Order: sequence, then structure tokens, then C-alpha cells
Amino acid sequence: MSRFPVRRLALLGAGAAAVTLTLSACSGERVQNAVNATNSTRGLRVVLDQRYGPDARNRLDVYAPKDARNAPTLLFIHGGSWQGGDKSGHAFVGESLARAGYVVGVMNYRLAPQHRYPSYVQDGAAALKWLRDHAREFGGSPENLFVSGHSAGGFNAAELVDNARWLAEVNVPVSSIRGVIGIAGPYSYDFRQYQSRVAFPEGGDPGDIMPDRHIRPDAPPHLLLVAEKDTTVHPQNALNMEAALKKAGIPVQRVVLPRLNHVTVIGAVARNLTWLGGTRAELIRFVEARRLK
Repeated sequence: MSRFPVRRLALLGAGAAAVTLTLSACSGERVQNAVNATNSTRGLRVVLDQRYGPDARNRLDVYAPKDARNAPTLLFIHGGSWQGGDKSGHAFVGESLARAGYVVGVMNYRLAPQHRYPSYVQDGAAALKWLRDHAREFGGSPENLFVSGHSAGGFNAAELVDNARWLAEVNVPVSSIRGVIGIAGPYSYDFRQYQSRVAFPEGGDPGDIMPDRHIRPDAPPHLLLVAEKDTTVHPQNALNMEAALKKAGIPVQRVVLPRLNHVTVIGAVARNLTWLGGTRAELIRFVEARRLK
């Protein structure tokens, strides 16, 4: 996992117009929303800033089809090296997956260095509990849950589900979770070598913290999406996570997406950027295969 360098990325937007923006290689929020501005939420039910905890960052936005009934319910967690990022920069994820027929919660969480591990993981568990408790209000199913995240959010998604401690703290049964979708997540790395160490306890041991060390025996199936051109999160993270899941007997699919990098792998969730690569299609394929019918 690198230091999330700043890069210049050129994307072809709607009408074949060239859009070039300087962006953070970890989250890419500005480019994602700039090129995704045409994806209106018209026809969806959108409810913003729902409070799931006491902190100012304990908020989530819900995107749902207006006619949803017993739909899969998905929590999405943004990236940002645990130190940045915002749910508003990932509105395109909520819009895109709600158009696929899902009830989607896009969450914020407390940020490092003020809030270190496990604060942001506990926030994810609390947000999942809120989404489960309120799923029926939006036409979603509380027993048909999926958890997904990009980059640091992929770590959070895996850790909050796979480490039995966090779901137990909020009284969410793991049996209600149908699957975990990690997108370019750093599930297995030595944070002490990188600037992201400020997101973890001083003197912390990666062996006690990384999600690949915490696989519960009753974990749900996982989809690990890897960007072929990712130079921010090394693909060894997904290989180690895949091996740990297989050792525990947990079904896992690791899919390497051609041409995509750390930014475009999440940007490709946007409906008008699917030409970039297969992130959205793979995510939907996994949910459809795992959802309760």
C-alpha cells in the first residue's frame, strides 16, 4: 500500500468530452462526481444525513428505488486512507446501485488521526445496524444485507464483518449478511511502513489488526475486486485475504479487472463510466447470485 500519490487522470466523459482533473489516487471523489454529474437521482428515493451515532461524522445517505420491495440492502464505505473522504463524493455509488434495484446506504465515519482503529470499524458496524433496523422503511430486506467498500473502506467492510467482535457489539447477526464486496482493499499490509500508520494505534501490530487475521468461521462469501493497474494498494493484499478466507472454508472470488487503477476501479461503478471496466457488473453479478430470492 503506497502513500496515495497525487496523479493526473484523463477520462472521457459524456459526449466524448475529455475531462482532466488532478485528484487523490485514494478516493478520486472529484473526478468521480464531475464525470458522473449526468446521473440524476430523479425517480429514486434519496434521504440524506441520517444519524447512526453521536459523532458529527456518524451520518449516512440512503438511495433506494421508489418501488423497492424486499430488495437487497447494501452498505458502502468510502476510502481515503482513513484520513479523508466523504459520502457526498460517492453519491454516484448510491445512485448507480439503487438503479440496479438495491437499497444503498453510503456512510461517513470518524477519521484518523483523531480517531484510530478500531473507531472507524465500529462506526461501520453501527451504520450497518442502522441500515438493517431501517431497511424496511425503504423497501429493503434486513436479512438480505451486503457490505462493500473501496480502498480503506474495503478494509473496514471486511474487518467489521469478518472479526466477530464488531457485529456482536451492535447485535447484528452475521447470518443476515449475504456477502462482502471489497474493492481494492488493503486487507493485509504492514501499516508501520506508510503514512497511513496514523490510522492505527501507536505501537500496534499489523498481525493483530489486519482483516486477514480475523476470519470468523461463519463469515459470508466474499468478492475481492482487484484493479490490474493499481499502484496504491498492492494486489498481494487480495491474495493474502483470499488465502485466509479459503483456509477458513469461506467461499471467495478474487477478480482482477483489466486496465483499471486505484481510482478508476471505483469510478467504474458509475453508470456512465462502465466503459472503464467491469466493477459495476461484477458487483451486481455477485449480489444477484447471493441475494435472497
